[in-house]
Amino acid sequence: MAINLQKGQRISLEKEAGRGLSRVIMGLGWGMKQVQSRGFLGFGAGTHQTAVDLDASCLLFDASGNLVDTIWFRQLESRCSSIRHSGDDRSGGGEEGSENERIAIELGRIPTTVQTLIFTVNSFSGEDFTGIPHAFCRLVNEQGGSEIARFDLSLEGGHHTGLIMAKLYRHNNEWKMQAIGEQAEGRTFHDLLPALRPYL
Repeated sequence: MAINLQKGQRISLEKEAGRGLSRVIMGLGWGMKQVQSRGFLGFGAGTHQTAVDLDASCLLFDASGNLVDTIWFRQLESRCSSIRHSGDDRSGGGEEGSENERIAIELGRIPTTVQTLIFTVNSFSGEDFTGIPHAFCRLVNEQGGSEIARFDLSLEGGHHTGLIMAKLYRHNNEWKMQAIGEQAEGRTFHDLLPALRPYL
């Protein structure tokens, strides 16, 4: 049964999914932006949905906290070929619980020099996250499709343009996951690097 993570919570992937875990998928999703409309002379007021182009990224760091590789819409595969991005989803949001972008990870092929993977979401257009509901990330065992862990958080009311969602990291020769959920500012992951330093 999948674990619903709270902000800051850590889990062992081995304990939750077994030693045979080798390929996982980090799915990230969010809803369409809800915009309040005042209408004209009181007519046509209400809420409507609009698309916002959000982008998921995966950043690879070594034990010293140096950025060694990036997977995002301009580079869909890691140099070691162990991590692949599903591609940029410009639909602007999905139904509650549906993924917009997926990042597939072959844990056994990640170079031993890589200690931490951090997952971020950015608003490339620069629009803030106000009114964007149903934000989540979930880790899935690719073999069988069972959900290992999920981290749900609401972005509604957030006047920020970036979010540090979660991280996978090595500890005592096993992979662990931590839910982060930290708000930040930036159109791409480059702008988020100072904000994510405390999580390395």
